[in-house]
Amino acid sequence: MDLTSPKAVALAALSCLDLTELGDAATQEATLALVDRAVNDYGSVAAVCIWPRFVAAARARLGQSSPVRIATVVNFPSGDLPVEEVVAETVRAVADGADEIDLVIPWKALIAGDEQPVRDMIRAVRVAAPAPVTLKTILETGELKDPALISRAADIALEEQADFIKTSTGKVEVNATLEAARIMLEVIQRSGRNVGFKPAGGIRTVDDARAYFALCEDILGSGWVSPATFRFGASGLLGDILATLEGRSTATGQGEAY
Repeated sequence: MDLTSPKAVALAALSCLDLTELGDAATQEATLALVDRAVNDYGSVAAVCIWPRFVAAARARLGQSSPVRIATVVNFPSGDLPVEEVVAETVRAVADGADEIDLVIPWKALIAGDEQPVRDMIRAVRVAAPAPVTLKTILETGELKDPALISRAADIALEEQADFIKTSTGKVEVNATLEAARIMLEVIQRSGRNVGFKPAGGIRTVDDARAYFALCEDILGSGWVSPATFRFGASGLLGDILATLEGRSTATGQGEAY
């Protein structure tokens, strides 16, 4: 990837974007408006990431042959729901047409020193959402804080067959950071597996995207980044991508921080 070219970075960011609407007051109308923005003159985003209750409507809007995937969230945002409730939520979402499940792990249990609830949750949701459904695990790195704990959470997710590790919900004070990203990418490198990475929360500009792409290339090599291995979870980023591609004064990343 040519990281010196803003337009090249913007095109790559577009193809790796999970365009997100997870506002607390989200409506079906707003969600479908987001879906309608997923394809533009420059290509399409990788996915839309929306509340489970809107998955069926989004699937109807996109149809079965769209290049845009539908991602939804479970155990979101607290990570505190019982396993059986999260499994039921997952089963419904997949039946409604979700291609990807973004699962918040029980990170509070991990902070308390108990790994088993994390393993049990990921394992159960993996069974409820088997391949080809993509399972992304949200670690909530800004709450884990400790680099060793972030690394351990990532290791557990990969051991339990997650397809992606994702930084955050976008609903806490500290979300995606380059520091957390480095830890998670190093876990992927050590694993030797074809696992994806998704930073989410606070990524609003093409310059932000460039920094994450550069970090990926530094750790995992040129050519590693693709929609199959890397996603941005964001809503405001699309505006800056389009401004960059159109040669306009770049946007300020207005929108939610997810």
